[in-house]
Amino acid sequence: MTMLSDHLDATTPGLPRAESDAPPSDPTRRLVIVVRADPVICGHSGEARNLAEAALTRGFDDVRIVTWPIPALLAAGLPLKPLESVLPYSRGITVERPEPVGDYKIPDGRYLAGLVGRLVELFTEGVPTTAMSLYLTPHDTAVAQAAAIARSTGMCAPLTTVAEAVGSDITNVVRTALDQGRFGAAAQVLSTYLSNDVCVAVSRYTKELIIAAADEVDGRWGTSFGPACRERVEISYPAVDASAYTTLAPADTETRLAARGLESDRYVMFLSRVTKAKGVDDLINGFAISAAARRVKLAICGTGPEAPAMRALAASTPVADRIVFFDDVDDAEKPHLMAGSAAYVLPSKPRPEFVETFGIALVEKMLAGGGPIITCDTGGIGEAVGPHATFVPPSNPSGIANALSEVVLGLSPGERTRWGRQARAYAMQFDRSNVFDQLFAKVDSAGAVAA
Repeated sequence: MTMLSDHLDATTPGLPRAESDAPPSDPTRRLVIVVRADPVICGHSGEARNLAEAALTRGFDDVRIVTWPIPALLAAGLPLKPLESVLPYSRGITVERPEPVGDYKIPDGRYLAGLVGRLVELFTEGVPTTAMSLYLTPHDTAVAQAAAIARSTGMCAPLTTVAEAVGSDITNVVRTALDQGRFGAAAQVLSTYLSNDVCVAVSRYTKELIIAAADEVDGRWGTSFGPACRERVEISYPAVDASAYTTLAPADTETRLAARGLESDRYVMFLSRVTKAKGVDDLINGFAISAAARRVKLAICGTGPEAPAMRALAASTPVADRIVFFDDVDDAEKPHLMAGSAAYVLPSKPRPEFVETFGIALVEKMLAGGGPIITCDTGGIGEAVGPHATFVPPSNPSGIANALSEVVLGLSPGERTRWGRQARAYAMQFDRSNVFDQLFAKVDSAGAVAA
């Protein structure tokens, strides 16, 4: 398997031809998205791609995804996809990875300078622009600085800014600032967020998380961030490409499963980052005591810091020969594995470092079909799945075991078909076209007010 690190050294600015062709020479409407883009393995990278692709069908003729040089992502320890699994973007989408400005005497800040500088150039080229940051720190900071600079030059084109909070950007920085009594850091995130024309959160749960943090800042330092967040923050759910999951050819699915040594409806699966917060240990322990383990395998798909420990745990169970690990599932294979599964299990549990603020993979599973979902009603998961999941308490292997027996052994074919149809209908609200249209109704309204 070829990894990005095998191809790139410290001076390489970006990916080879997986990134787009040259941008249009005379654009009329531009969307700029600042994010940790592909090849980073996270839902926000996929969301950026989906919003970019949707924009091309909604009147934007120039879409720029502005992100980090690959060496910076590698140095940060972020999980990256294999190079060959990064799908090309459509013509009209350009991924830019500005080189750092300055040398080693400016740690980290030189990368931010590169992002801000490039954004200033894009904002002053005379093209009406919407600039969206996904993940507030540091992407919203970069957009805010660039917007202020561009406007100060007198050359800024019409510009509307959108900031999307995903939840962990609040818990990561604002929570740490509160715990350490650092008012400035908390104020910087909240003030910069509220300076945007449009402020959105990826779920109602995330908005509540933001408000709770803002209220705590207000209570400690006498500010008024909480009321502003209540009034200004709207909901924009993550965008998913439904067509990638609803148009699968059954023969192709069977071929891909066979290549993995799997059979349709003869395995349950987990697909996400392998971390403590995802509850993989609970899944393994629950599977080991479930009657369903005699009928199906357990396929654990993903990479992460807990992967070695989870392999060791699986090997210690009496069903070790029924548990398989796949750490190289790419975007093209993922829908087929979901569609062929007898059940999909994501037993996420709240932890200090992470709470599931939505659950993009759960939406993808509902779109793909296959067996029912087993998960925990924590964070924003309930918004992602609605009533179309079997919920178990967090950190409860016996609950997982019982749920597996219920959905794998107890449901009739008709019940499974009915579940799949209803779940897919619910998940279609998160298709990228629907999400884009609802988000840009807010953007257009903000632009009209500003004008």
